[in-house]
Amino acid sequence: MYLALALIWGSSFLLIKVALEGLSAPQVALGRIVLGALALLVVALAARRSWPRTRSAWGHLVVLGVLLCVLPFLAFAWAGEHLASGLSSILNATTPLMTAAASAALLPAERLTRRQGLGLVLGALGVVVIVGPWTYLGDLAAAAPFPAVLACLGATACYGIGMTYLRRFVTPLRLPAETVAAGQVGAAAVVMLLLSPVIARTPVTLSTSVVVSIVLLGTLGTGIAYVWNTKVVGAWGAQRASTVTYLTPVVGVALGLAVLDEHLEWYEPVGGVLVVLGVVVAQGALRGRVRRASRRTDLDTARR
Repeated sequence: MYLALALIWGSSFLLIKVALEGLSAPQVALGRIVLGALALLVVALAARRSWPRTRSAWGHLVVLGVLLCVLPFLAFAWAGEHLASGLSSILNATTPLMTAAASAALLPAERLTRRQGLGLVLGALGVVVIVGPWTYLGDLAAAAPFPAVLACLGATACYGIGMTYLRRFVTPLRLPAETVAAGQVGAAAVVMLLLSPVIARTPVTLSTSVVVSIVLLGTLGTGIAYVWNTKVVGAWGAQRASTVTYLTPVVGVALGLAVLDEHLEWYEPVGGVLVVLGVVVAQGALRGRVRRASRRTDLDTARR
């Protein structure tokens, strides 16, 4: 399941790029969210999971749907019109850094340690290298379109804020993982369906490759992968499971080069390595904090 997650999430940016051949960016986001919601609904019903019974719980799931699905999926799809799929996958690797920054800013108990700060600085340096600001002084055509890069970073910022919101408001509700996944993606589907008459009105050109791409992107990348990720987290723990982030850019870049014949500048993968290094450093700080807290708990238990 771990390897399947790396392949599915790493190939998402290739699938977005192919789907954009016949669909607009909002239509790609709409298709993947609706198909993902249907897949997760089937999973939740088959598992006979309970559903939230309070308005506040559903309200939190709607917020999650907007932060983790609607906004980032729209941003990545729009960026896919202007960036190579491999570059989008590299920028997606900033998600753990955004999560660390959001947690430090929004959760009082999550103070930013020096090591986490160093990880964020390394990640930020990696993003600067990926963008290649020196190219703007020379050949503008060789530089990555800056608004599209900002869109990708805005998407990962939404992921970071969304994961922090999940931890702060939804985790205490102790809902089944399948319910949370189906609820948030289902809420996102409702939001996108309400917005679609305004933002997704352009003509559609369907082909076999476009249909296959959007079906895989929705049912697997936005649907079943959520369930697999939950099982990997349950078996390995959140920290080890999160290392899938290191593999998705590799898959994304390799598929972009092999399938779409994309070209990356030398500094883009170098910046990606710096981003991943920043993630490793920041997550090392988190693991150290967890181990220290565990030792304190053991000592307290021994004293009692």
